[in-house]
Amino acid sequence: MWNTPNLLTLLRILLIPVFVGIFYIPVSWAPFVCALVFSVAALTDWLDGYLARRWQQTSPFGAFLDPVADKLMVVVALVLLVQSDPRAALALPAAIIIGREIAVSALREWMAELGARTQVAVSKVAKFKTTVQMVAIILLISSRDDTDSPFYGFGMGLLYIAAVLTLWSMLLYLRAAWPSLKSPDRPLDGEEKQ
Repeated sequence: MWNTPNLLTLLRILLIPVFVGIFYIPVSWAPFVCALVFSVAALTDWLDGYLARRWQQTSPFGAFLDPVADKLMVVVALVLLVQSDPRAALALPAAIIIGREIAVSALREWMAELGARTQVAVSKVAKFKTTVQMVAIILLISSRDDTDSPFYGFGMGLLYIAAVLTLWSMLLYLRAAWPSLKSPDRPLDGEEKQ
C-alpha cells in the first residue's frame, strides 16, 4: 500500500494546508509560491499515475485516494480564488467545476455498487479538461493580486474552457451510465429512494 505512487498522492493531500497557509500570507511573493505549490501538486497527479502504470504498482487504495486528492486540491484552490475575487465571472465556472466533480463522484460510486465502474472510467476529454483546468488555476493564483493583468485574464479564459470541457465530460459519463441509470431491474432500498 505504501508504494511510491501512493506516497506521491499522500504528498498532494499534505500540500493542501501548506497551499492554504501560503495563500493568506500578506507578502508580495505569496501568489508565486502558492502557484508553485499547486504546480508541484499537479505534477504529482501526473507522476503518480505514470509510475503506478510503469512499475505496475496499482492498488485499490491508490485507485481510491488519487481522485480524492485531485478533487480536494482543485476544490480548495477554486474556493480560495473565489474568496479572493468574489465576482460572478469567477464564481460561475468555479461552481460548474465543483458541481461536476460532486456529480461525477456520486455517479462513479453508484456505478461501482452495480459492478459497472469501468463504464464511467476517465475519458480523454476529462484528461484534457484536467490539464486546462490546472493551467488556468496556476495562472489565476500567480496573478491574483492583479486581476487586470493579461495573465489573470488568460487564466479566466482557460477556466471557462475547462468549465465547458467539464460539462462535456460529465455528459459523456452520463451517456455511458444511462443504460444502468434507467434500468428498472434494480430495486432501490429506502436510503436510495431519498
